[in-house]
Amino acid sequence: MTTSDAAVAKPRSKQAANKNAVRRFRVKFPDSQLADLRRRVKAMKWPERETVTDASQGVQLATLQKLARYWGTEYDWRKCAARLNALPNFMTEIDGLDIHFIHVRSKHANALPVIVTHGWPGSIIEQLKIVDPLTNPTAHGGSASDAFDVVIPSLPGYGFSGKPTATGWDPIRSARAWLALMKRLGYTQFVAQGGDWGNAVTEQMALLGAPELIGIHTNMPATVPPDIDKAAFAGAPAPSGLSAEENHAYDQLAYFYKHGLGYAIEMANRPQTLYGIGDSPVGMAAWMLDHDARSYALMARVFDGQREGLTRDDVLDNITLYWLTNTTISAARLYWESKLAFFAPKGIPIPTAVSAFPDELYQAPRSWTERAYPKLVHYNKLDKGGHFAAWEQPDLLVAELRAGFKSLRAS
Repeated sequence: MTTSDAAVAKPRSKQAANKNAVRRFRVKFPDSQLADLRRRVKAMKWPERETVTDASQGVQLATLQKLARYWGTEYDWRKCAARLNALPNFMTEIDGLDIHFIHVRSKHANALPVIVTHGWPGSIIEQLKIVDPLTNPTAHGGSASDAFDVVIPSLPGYGFSGKPTATGWDPIRSARAWLALMKRLGYTQFVAQGGDWGNAVTEQMALLGAPELIGIHTNMPATVPPDIDKAAFAGAPAPSGLSAEENHAYDQLAYFYKHGLGYAIEMANRPQTLYGIGDSPVGMAAWMLDHDARSYALMARVFDGQREGLTRDDVLDNITLYWLTNTTISAARLYWESKLAFFAPKGIPIPTAVSAFPDELYQAPRSWTERAYPKLVHYNKLDKGGHFAAWEQPDLLVAELRAGFKSLRAS
């Protein structure tokens, strides 16, 4: 299913070398930028605390001050940079834009190639914990037959990828770029995985009809029937006739639409206006923590000393990446670019595996999932985990990828 690294490194023609070159990439920021970040964190102009005792007004002052105290005094970005640089990082130009990606080949024969896509407010940081278990399964409770080659790109405008200077980089264009990337790496058959925007890109890859893509996995599936989505968005009572599982999903979705959609509406309408959070690291951190209620609660507990699947460094590694790459606004523009409905079924025509985590924006019921994905090959309703599955519950997601793609491996 692959070509050798040498074949990738030595294109067949001079034209290919210029246009399709795959270049090594190393993460490095000067000490002056890290010092400036700490200075800005410590100089934060704090408002008064919220006038309620819960998070109903947003990210709470005590939580953010704990984050800033650790960020400005103890946190060390260099540890994250070392983790990133311990993996093979590359850059290549696709459709006029530099695309950054991590690419780890398994030592096991017949490894199944998978391209894994992050979302917002995530990054490649989300997937670092799953790389070794996927590529080196025998060291993590699996067998050689579970092995994957792993490709993890940074979305355009995110992390180390280039920032689009013109309109048009929506999830469909990214999907085309990812297909081109996998072909450039020599893969003739592969699978794809994603959540959040990663799900949108992964589903669009499937809809483009590339024969090389033989299946997808999602941890944020798009399954909501139109009439149910319309009612949830309007804040109406749940439609009659729903099962207990469907009612629970409806309540989760209606809550998100009422209390958690504000960031997405602003970024979809006026991303360029977010200058303030691009200039204040603490302001940016608050904006990113407030993605959804369950993720915020998880991260708030982390800064209260409860690990909960994440550490303080996990959270700050991701936020610091956004800060150092100055991608707050360029990442937000994806919401402006996309015209896709996040939760609407798309009629995916290829084998699909779905993992439904309980603390996702909504836990997709089996009934909706089976209708949304006609070629469903795997569905599992998990009992823990949320929006950032690979980051928070890497062992569970790895097990889901092994199980979900098992039937698609060559015998």
